[in-house]
Amino acid sequence: MNTSTETQSRGFPLRWLKRLPMKQTVAGAVFLVLAILMSQVVPSVEIAWVTAVLILTIYLFAFEVVGVDVAAILIMVLLGLTGLFAPLMGLEEGLVPSTALFNGFSSNAVVSIIAVMIIGAGLDKTGLMGKVANWILKVGGRTEKRIIPIVSSTVGFISCFMQNVGAAALFLPVVSRISGRTGLPMSRLLMPMGFCAILGGTMTMIGSSPLILLNDLMLTSNQALPADQQMDPWSLFSVTPVGICLVLTGILYFMVAGRFVLPNNEGDSKAVSTLEYFKDTYGVDYELMEVRVPEDSTLVDKTLAEIERPYQVRVTAAQFTNGIRRIGAGGLERSVGIESNTILAIMGSADALDKFTADFELDRRPELDSFSEALSAAKAGIAEVVIPPSSQLVGKSAQDVRLRNAYGLAMVAMHRAGETSMAGQGIRTVEFQAGDTLVCHTTWEALNRVAQDRLNFIVVTSNYPKEDLRPHKVGWALGFFLIALTMVLFTDIRLSIALLTGAVGMVLSGVMSIEEAYESVSWKTVFLLASLIPLGMAVETTGTAAWIADQTLSLLDGMPIWGLQLAVAVLATFFTLVMSNVGATVLLVPLAVNIAIGAGADPAVFALTVALATSNSFLIPTHQVNALIMGPGGYRVPDFMKAGGVMTLLFLVVLIVMMNVVF
Repeated sequence: MNTSTETQSRGFPLRWLKRLPMKQTVAGAVFLVLAILMSQVVPSVEIAWVTAVLILTIYLFAFEVVGVDVAAILIMVLLGLTGLFAPLMGLEEGLVPSTALFNGFSSNAVVSIIAVMIIGAGLDKTGLMGKVANWILKVGGRTEKRIIPIVSSTVGFISCFMQNVGAAALFLPVVSRISGRTGLPMSRLLMPMGFCAILGGTMTMIGSSPLILLNDLMLTSNQALPADQQMDPWSLFSVTPVGICLVLTGILYFMVAGRFVLPNNEGDSKAVSTLEYFKDTYGVDYELMEVRVPEDSTLVDKTLAEIERPYQVRVTAAQFTNGIRRIGAGGLERSVGIESNTILAIMGSADALDKFTADFELDRRPELDSFSEALSAAKAGIAEVVIPPSSQLVGKSAQDVRLRNAYGLAMVAMHRAGETSMAGQGIRTVEFQAGDTLVCHTTWEALNRVAQDRLNFIVVTSNYPKEDLRPHKVGWALGFFLIALTMVLFTDIRLSIALLTGAVGMVLSGVMSIEEAYESVSWKTVFLLASLIPLGMAVETTGTAAWIADQTLSLLDGMPIWGLQLAVAVLATFFTLVMSNVGATVLLVPLAVNIAIGAGADPAVFALTVALATSNSFLIPTHQVNALIMGPGGYRVPDFMKAGGVMTLLFLVVLIVMMNVVF
């Protein structure tokens, strides 16, 4: 058992403290001193303890003493224990009522994120997200600098009409597929997508919960204002100029600085590629390429049987001019004739492919185009299949059983008694023996079917995605997605209920099973968000948030209006990192209105500044979108602090400049 696993399994014994790296130990001592000093200046015991818990949370997150989800659960448990030890802590009652400690698990935000994960997985099950990924690759190519702006701008646009976490969850499988096909790490693509999903919520007044809530808060504040200072509600597109500039800033930031701030991590979702393994094990150094057959090529009218063995290549897929595509089981026979303008996917060694394309004057494509989806690493690859003694194929050859056409296995090598024979060496006519290992190119769908035939085959390759796409269910999936989206946009029903309607519809219509729905949920994300909600409750109910706001603003007496506006935005940014953005908005809008009136500024603009600044949540993964992408991207808290620190500053600068220019 490694150290990290041992630490997790044994909890927090005293010797665990001795294992902390020096950096974490020193930082812990600094944070402890800071907590003690803060306790001397706060106005009440309750605020002192909440401040200490806040400092502990920041320490655990920033220095990754434990996983962020474990840290969040630990904070929730500590808040719960304050009810037991309240007399010893000088409190009348716990910082959070025990009856409300687990409210986060039934909160609107957490239930909503569970629902959107299920909806996104349901759409992916129909193959729809694969088609979207295919379109993005066709438009943007396979380079990071072209893919990032296309994905980010698309997600940003979608999130201005639906909740940003819903837009991010919808595109999570798209980014996963793009990563699989291009070889780009998920960590290079998910953070730009997630940040722009958050930024996209600033483009309309229905793009985020704080903006939806803002007009109601302003009307409430109007009740205490004189007639000449009454605030008019904002219209749907009032914030669009500001939001567009923020989204463009995010896209440009990652295009210019992405190579410096984005990590190269392996997340939960990795592309499946087996070519390196088979190269090392069997010497199978094959490549897969796509070609078009010109009208004047001598390859026209030849059959696969005439070209594969002489040129030592294997044709794995073909697309004819009438649109018919042949791939996998029931697809390619050796007698299939090649027509002009046919698209072929061919596998072979680099030398064999060069000779084949040169001799027949074929148009070689630099990347897979027509078969980019069907033969991507997520859909097809090289696999090992063993012939068991019980197999009915013993004594028969691949040619006899039509291995490629009947089973979808295009054999590229055969391993027997320590020796490996390659395609082009007559392996198709060699009779199978028990124990033969066949190295085949196949679709994962075909391999999954072969794996069920345990009488004739033993499939050794196990780490392939066993995808069960249901394209015939795309109508149901789109229907329930649109029902959920319509309810979100045009009704007053709670977001969680609207999204759960779509999620339940996916299950009832057979788009996915309930087990698949459970598997699609990132429970690490759920526990991270749900466990932090009690901390936000404690910050708000004990008066800690109001005290921090008052202390900060008391230092700004005499500042110009734009300086006060910046201070309000900074406060909103800070509060949204440690509590819900809705809670931060409710707390700070009345304060911002009073500051604006006192300074002779427009209170509606200051209120809008608060609602927009609560989207400035990039430093730590407490925002729902950041929590959603953390696992799949393999991100750590320092990754967010590195990329999010600059984004936070850019957000504040663009926000204040645009607010003063537009309003």
